[in-house]
Amino acid sequence: MKEIYRNPVFYYVLGLVVITLWPLLLWAVYLPNAEESYEDQKKQYTKAQKLMDEILSLDPDRLDFSDSKDGTGEFDYAVVVEKTARLFGIPSANYTFSSGTIIKSGGQKSQAARIALKKVDITKFANFLSTIRFRWPNLQCTQLKLTRKKEAPDMWDVNLDLKYYY
Repeated sequence: MKEIYRNPVFYYVLGLVVITLWPLLLWAVYLPNAEESYEDQKKQYTKAQKLMDEILSLDPDRLDFSDSKDGTGEFDYAVVVEKTARLFGIPSANYTFSSGTIIKSGGQKSQAARIALKKVDITKFANFLSTIRFRWPNLQCTQLKLTRKKEAPDMWDVNLDLKYYY
């Protein structure tokens, strides 16, 4: 039995058998799996397309945030705060912000900022914060202070400390 493994004819025959069985294996096993996978991907795409169309119809302003005219596409507090505040009707006189430099710590870069919103109602602020956090998931709110104004029942001053991780 050991001598059959030393005979080169054995390997020629084995090679022909493998070469002959390979297309049958492809036809019998891999092709049906590929067709099934294609159909699954096609169904997922049509579902995703419907969801994207629904999201776009509910919130068409999302396309404004995907503009590439704003520069390099890097995160910039000035652009983020200005666009989000404008989206919710917060005038530029009612907010200020200051951002620090980009700090590299432990191999990760981050940048902190402080945003002060003046005389905003709680709904505008909640929309502002949820939108800014939703659109930039690497942005974290590290501190939040709400101060109620006595002039109106729903008027607040808000101080936010944010940190963005690159």
